Amino acid sequence: MGQENPSLTAELRRRLEEAEETIRAIREGEIDALVIRNPASEEEVFTLEGGPEPFRAFMEAMDLGAAAFDAEGRMLYANSALGELLGLTADELLVRGVCSALDPVAASTVRTLIADGGKIKSSAEIVVGDGRHVQVSASPLRVGVTDAVAVTFTDITHRIRERAIQESERAALAILASANEAVIVCDLHGRITHANAAVDAISAENLVGKTFGTAVRLAVPGSTNPQPGAEIVALAIAGSPVQGIEAFAPDAPKCKDLLISAAPLRIGSDAISGCVVTMVDLSQRKRLEQQQLLLMGELDHRVKNTLALVLSIANRTANSEETVNGFQTAFSGRIQALAATHNILAECSWASVRVGEVLHQEVGPFISSGENRLRVSGPDVRILPRAAIALGLVLHELATNAVKYGALSSPAGIVAVRLTDDPASPYFSLEWRETDGPTVAEPSRFGFGQTVITRSLQYSVDGGAVLEYPAEGVRCIMRIPRADVVAA
Repeated sequence: MGQENPSLTAELRRRLEEAEETIRAIREGEIDALVIRNPASEEEVFTLEGGPEPFRAFMEAMDLGAAAFDAEGRMLYANSALGELLGLTADELLVRGVCSALDPVAASTVRTLIADGGKIKSSAEIVVGDGRHVQVSASPLRVGVTDAVAVTFTDITHRIRERAIQESERAALAILASANEAVIVCDLHGRITHANAAVDAISAENLVGKTFGTAVRLAVPGSTNPQPGAEIVALAIAGSPVQGIEAFAPDAPKCKDLLISAAPLRIGSDAISGCVVTMVDLSQRKRLEQQQLLLMGELDHRVKNTLALVLSIANRTANSEETVNGFQTAFSGRIQALAATHNILAECSWASVRVGEVLHQEVGPFISSGENRLRVSGPDVRILPRAAIALGLVLHELATNAVKYGALSSPAGIVAVRLTDDPASPYFSLEWRETDGPTVAEPSRFGFGQTVITRSLQYSVDGGAVLEYPAEGVRCIMRIPRADVVAA
């Protein structure tokens, strides 16, 4: 015989003692059930004393809803916790069955789990009638010598709701982070719990943990409260939303003019848990409002000047014309010339307009389409509105005279306009020269038209016009003050 192994002998003795103790406990009724691992490493539960009563006692002690079914799917037992979960008594469950308390979809799911539960452990989620979420698990079970299926019903509604709240909070934080406006979340004490990146334009400090009233210093027009921000937050927490309050943030590094709104914050219930404050940057709107005021003032000034000019044109035209028809024709033409210049100025927002545009706008209507009778040379420049209006009136008078008496009254007549821009000169000049028309002589009487030509550009010492009448055609030198020429 080989030499005895002391450790192996001790292990065998220990196992023998455990087996003897187990047999003794079974014989004396101290054990109701055994859990045995079979060769396939699967645990099986065996009840003792030949019946399911010990197992029923174990199920009844469980907090989870539980039931046992035989291999044919018939209910063997259901504990009271399951009855409470489904709204039935234990006796009603035994008579009507578990599926009677479920909707068709949930009932079908439970039947499938019971059918498969005798072979494998499986689970699924169902919703019971009152909207609660329940996790149903089925697994093989042996009651005495009978194969059965153990099914547990776990109420996971709270877990689902907690998960939904967490998802909602994640979504809210994502929305908060992506908002263009500054957004601040406060708790019931007015303390800031969240602030998105846009808040950096209002405060360079980390605002989380501070009260809104002290963290964001505001001044509200008409308010006597030294901390209007705290008042706004208090109103929102009390359940009264605040909308569209204009405020000024003197300490803000970027956005000082703000439009503030605040609303109660409710998460998961109707109870108010704080408030949400949004602050919209009004800087651009304030700039636009200021610009609008300036434009309105400028428009008022221009309208008054235009009306005064129209009135002057009407009076001077009436003094220079002998008949009503003559007045009507001359006055209408001059107003149309004024309107034409206004049109091109409006298209460029009354900023500046090219001399060439004014020239073609005023002279073009007097020349038939396709005729090359207006010839322009030299560098074009942009001029300011007051110069453009005066130049338009001068060109209209020159074109009207050319159609009546000058080059444009003859089929072969030409109007040549030369533009000259000498940076050293105090003015930009235009030379109007008519050729190939009737022989010209200086008129014996000068009307309002000549006054318009020679004086319209004299609003500045560097502006004006000189009108000459050489025999070959009218010549006019116009000077636009350098101050009204826009630098390239």
